[in-house]
Amino acid sequence: MVDNKTENSAQTPNGGLFYPPEDLVESSNVMAWMKKKGMKSEKELRAWCSENYVQFWDEMARTYADWFEPYKDVVQWKAPFAKWFTGGKINIAHNALDRHAKSWRRNKLAYIFVGEPVGDVRKITYYELYRDVNRFACALQKMGVKKGDRVGIYLPMIPELPVAMLACAKLGAIHVVVFSGFSAVAVRDRLEDCQPKVLITCDGSYRRGKPIATKPQADEAIAGLEYIEKVVVVKRNGQETPMQEGRDVWWDDFVAGQPATFQTLPMDSADPLFILYTAGAGGKPRGIVHTHAGASVGPAFTSSWVFDIKDTDVYWCTADIGWITGHSYIAYGPLSLGATSIMYEGSPDYPDFGRWFSIIEEYGVSVIYTAPTAIRMFMNEGPEWPQKYDLSTVRLMGSVGEAMNPDAFIWWRKYVGGGAAPIMDTWFQSETCSQVIAPLPITPLKPGSPSFPLPGYNVRVVDENGQPSAAGATGDIIITEPWPSMLREIYRDPAQYNETYWSTFPGKYFSGDKARVDEDGYIWALGRGDDVLKVAGHRISNAEVEASAEKHPAVKASAVVGKPDRVKGESIVVYAVLNPGIEGDANLQKDIKTFVRKTLGPIAIPSDVIFVEDIPRNKAGKPVRPLIKARALGEKIADTSAVVNPKALDLIPLLG
Repeated sequence: MVDNKTENSAQTPNGGLFYPPEDLVESSNVMAWMKKKGMKSEKELRAWCSENYVQFWDEMARTYADWFEPYKDVVQWKAPFAKWFTGGKINIAHNALDRHAKSWRRNKLAYIFVGEPVGDVRKITYYELYRDVNRFACALQKMGVKKGDRVGIYLPMIPELPVAMLACAKLGAIHVVVFSGFSAVAVRDRLEDCQPKVLITCDGSYRRGKPIATKPQADEAIAGLEYIEKVVVVKRNGQETPMQEGRDVWWDDFVAGQPATFQTLPMDSADPLFILYTAGAGGKPRGIVHTHAGASVGPAFTSSWVFDIKDTDVYWCTADIGWITGHSYIAYGPLSLGATSIMYEGSPDYPDFGRWFSIIEEYGVSVIYTAPTAIRMFMNEGPEWPQKYDLSTVRLMGSVGEAMNPDAFIWWRKYVGGGAAPIMDTWFQSETCSQVIAPLPITPLKPGSPSFPLPGYNVRVVDENGQPSAAGATGDIIITEPWPSMLREIYRDPAQYNETYWSTFPGKYFSGDKARVDEDGYIWALGRGDDVLKVAGHRISNAEVEASAEKHPAVKASAVVGKPDRVKGESIVVYAVLNPGIEGDANLQKDIKTFVRKTLGPIAIPSDVIFVEDIPRNKAGKPVRPLIKARALGEKIADTSAVVNPKALDLIPLLG
């Protein structure tokens, strides 16, 4: 590991390292902890914390979370199941909200909500948020929602979304947030698995200046689902909205007359907080379960150490709460620290490509966390957009969702970070709940690398035999010891939990992501190793897109792969075999794209639909996607022995 230096130069001549500003290093939260412990270097810090991970997480749990009752054991580990903080009583709503509303932070802003329509702004203090959450928790409890019940949330980026999440947490219900960009079919797949008692949605939202209807999608998704007793509807854009008498109720009517106080329920450390569905290698999304204790500790610790959040900061994570980044780094992490966060509803290019930069300037954003997809989009538009605005308040930045290409790192640092603000390039997953591999504000950076495992984590990049990969060689990212915010199960599917995450390298967490380690120990994340696409930072199952395409009446069979995309990272390519007697043309290609978009949502719309005579398959009858992709990209294929119909592989056309 490279020793820290303190210089403000754009780049050192040796190895292309970018060093953090000296004042940032010296004032950072992690440096304060190191000084308290008498640690002299980052290398010593990371090594000690990983070796003594139980002692480390014990201190983090006591530092970043309040406990109704103290825990007796830090961790009990019998792979693949961990019990963290056993005997402890906790509730994340207390840590993220109650304690701030009852402290000097009560009048501090928790959220600055910026709607997509220009001028649509709401400023919400911790005390106001506390009262809103209490009212909604009272209303849920009054209608019969209790500990362990699931509550579905299908909302865009509006304040009612974290209000609903925190209200569920307060009374012990399990929230299930479904990304508002998903179609009715995708929403239904997730709700059928978790069977919520309530669904929270809205009339609609805004996207690039146009009203988007949400309630009709929700109605289609839940048609015939008798376990949903109530649909609570937020009035967002005021469009005409169908309401089913006896089932549907407007949010304002639902909370009317409810008291602004609610006794937060102490929860066992292992009690579920939320289920979040993530793309699996099969067609069925996996329900990842996280707990009150894990989500109280991991996101708060990483928000403090990686982003160096302080009470004077205005922090902005540009993700959507429908994904794990939003759960951990818009809701639970920054709220647990008592931070002030920007919450933006709309598109980064509305009304023009200066929207994000105008928000940074107007509210003095000092820490911004975004995705390489967005950065590449701004790069394509040119530096004149960020140069129109005063971005001098930005002192630290973050990146998430996919590997950050060096060009994007250098561009973003130069034009948004003033040539000095470091970029915390982070790697984590829905399953980990909080960041696992990331720099610290004291870390010399290599553009494109998330650097090293964070303190407290034990991460390895290994070959197929589970041995450390040679420097420069591609291997699998595994985690060898448990961590507090780890997934606890796949909802209602313990067999898949074990098979997916713990069977490849027994007793070790298998991430499914590939990486390499360079000669200095820096980790370079390379993306998915299984059949999961990474489109604009979002994980989408190949099989789920295939299943969608094959529902089209013209499609007999399909295979889906990703191709490199300058902005999105990957775009979706569908190879389709048509039913007999159907001729493929441009109109049918467009119709299949529209069909997939309708069934899965706009994030899953294919960039290409290519008609083929047959799908190359293995002996099990499944598409050999890696070989299809290699053939389409013109790569040399050394071994085709896994393909039972090699002629079909030969007929795969090159992608343009």
